[in-house]
Amino acid sequence: MPTPPTRMHPSSAQLAHLVPRDGTGFLYLAWSLGLTALALALSALDHWSLYLLGQALLAVALLQWFVLLHEAGHHTLFRTPLLNRCAGRLAAFFSVIPFGCWKLVHGAHHRWTGWQDLDLTTATLVPRPLGRLERLVINLCWKTWLPLFSTLYRLNNYWHLPRLWRRFPPPPPAPAGARRHRLPCPPLRPDGVSARARLLLRLAGLGLFLTLVLQDPLLLSQHTHVPMQLSGGEPVRPFLPLEQEVFTRSLQFPRWFSRLVLLNLDAHELHHLYPRVPGYVLHQIDYVPENRIHWRRWLAQAKRLPADVFLFQNRRQSGHHF
Repeated sequence: MPTPPTRMHPSSAQLAHLVPRDGTGFLYLAWSLGLTALALALSALDHWSLYLLGQALLAVALLQWFVLLHEAGHHTLFRTPLLNRCAGRLAAFFSVIPFGCWKLVHGAHHRWTGWQDLDLTTATLVPRPLGRLERLVINLCWKTWLPLFSTLYRLNNYWHLPRLWRRFPPPPPAPAGARRHRLPCPPLRPDGVSARARLLLRLAGLGLFLTLVLQDPLLLSQHTHVPMQLSGGEPVRPFLPLEQEVFTRSLQFPRWFSRLVLLNLDAHELHHLYPRVPGYVLHQIDYVPENRIHWRRWLAQAKRLPADVFLFQNRRQSGHHF
């Protein structure tokens, strides 16, 4: 069993002022809405350079919507619960993740971090024999940047209803969350549906693909290729937040990108140590995590590994220490 690091952690009194603030939450929400509106406006223009700029901005905006979903799910974007729920549902729409399912799965993730087979977000990566075709596909996608992993992250963890029902009886509010993902619209003839689909693909298709490309390494950086425990079906106790640092990795991005776009989501060890502290003030905590690494260094080293080694082994087994 891991024990909390011997380094001094900040006291509760030192963390008391690090609380959600409605004003700060509105600033980030307004920034995301403005960036999304600008991206869609540019994408609607005929000039190809402005269209590509719009799609690039949309990719960044959709990445930030995923971050806002994360914060709202923790009730740390706003101080007011109702504002967190409303912002969370809006962010869930842009993130293509039902808000109710997100809260259930992500809450369980924080409870079971360190137990690879009990955490739904890591259970599929428990070491196992891989078929030749499966190994070929994941290695190809990892090398060519095809966003297989951020796509499967959504499908397996938040849209796989039978899996969720088995883990969270009675059934989670996924159908309601899924309904909230569909904007109300009048009945359409097939030609109308086709026209809307083409418009949606033009305005958001490339941007959605690009944001999934960005999210692939970001999501995999947080807990992959890190030694974890296996319960083997035996009853075990969850690791406390201060025990979860050893199971987590942080990336180091430029300060402006970390704070303006990611709300310090890259400081993932701090987030697991202090999950009730809003992401936008995590940088104020006077503590340097153990497993922080510059994002370019981590990405270069991770991409050198075949995906089957990177995903289904840890650094003790592979000998590759990031």
